[in-house]
Amino acid sequence: MSNEWNIKDDEIRIIGSDQPPKGSGNEPKKTGWIVWALAALAVLLTIAIIVLLGRRRLIEPDEPGLFESGDTLVVMKLKEIEVISPLGDYSDTTGLTYTETIEKTVNDIPLTIFIPHNAVPELCLKAPDYRNKDIIFATQAADIRRDNKKIVGAFVLKGEPLAWGLSKKGFCGIIDGKITVGVADNSPLFEQATDTEGYFFRQYPLVDNGQLVENEPKNKSIRKALCERAGEVFVVKSETAESFHDFAQALVDLGVSNAIYLVGSTSYGFWHDRDGNVEEFSDFRVSKYKYESYVLWRVATTSF
Repeated sequence: MSNEWNIKDDEIRIIGSDQPPKGSGNEPKKTGWIVWALAALAVLLTIAIIVLLGRRRLIEPDEPGLFESGDTLVVMKLKEIEVISPLGDYSDTTGLTYTETIEKTVNDIPLTIFIPHNAVPELCLKAPDYRNKDIIFATQAADIRRDNKKIVGAFVLKGEPLAWGLSKKGFCGIIDGKITVGVADNSPLFEQATDTEGYFFRQYPLVDNGQLVENEPKNKSIRKALCERAGEVFVVKSETAESFHDFAQALVDLGVSNAIYLVGSTSYGFWHDRDGNVEEFSDFRVSKYKYESYVLWRVATTSF
């Protein structure tokens, strides 16, 4: 046996393993498991994204199809519009002329609402006769001055101006049987009433476009107001003594758009119910002053 360690001059012998020594920097890199791990992670991420997108679609609200009735869409639109129902009962189409009364309590204030049906509004001087069946509602309108007992503010009676002035910004105009309630420094309804044999008067403003209007008097009394609400025009009376502020706030919370004050306290007035019975606000049937004014509603085909 030859000695394996004997190396001839023309021989080269490599001694040791075929693998490079550890730590030499020349050993092969083990990258296979990393590639598989990244691939698996990518698959898991893809599955997670698909699941999340699917769940998101499940919670999105359904939309009406092209050929569906769209009822759901219509209901959604109606919810965005505040629908105010009328206070009065208009189911009777017989044309009966009468005053409907409704009792409501708003903010702990008991109110009575008077709604004239199938009647025409106008103004008059002196208290009308409560026995006249053609007049279904009447109550005092404008105030009078303390000094000369004439009407406070502008006033037009069947086309004839009886007073001028702007002491109160609330107004009521009656043109061609249509009544308008509002608040303004200047109103064209004064001239229109003069030109068309209409009516016009001024009073304290209480509600202006749904907003409460503050007034100077701070006392408490039985209050009355001429109101407009969603096209309805009616009179509201408080059954307890209230301040201007609290009474006006109750009207706002009732949904009234515009309202002006009417002479309250124990001022005279009356109304006829559906059965023809008459009720009075007080027993002061005789006018004390020449220029006591009243707003009334009467049967359209007759006069008094």
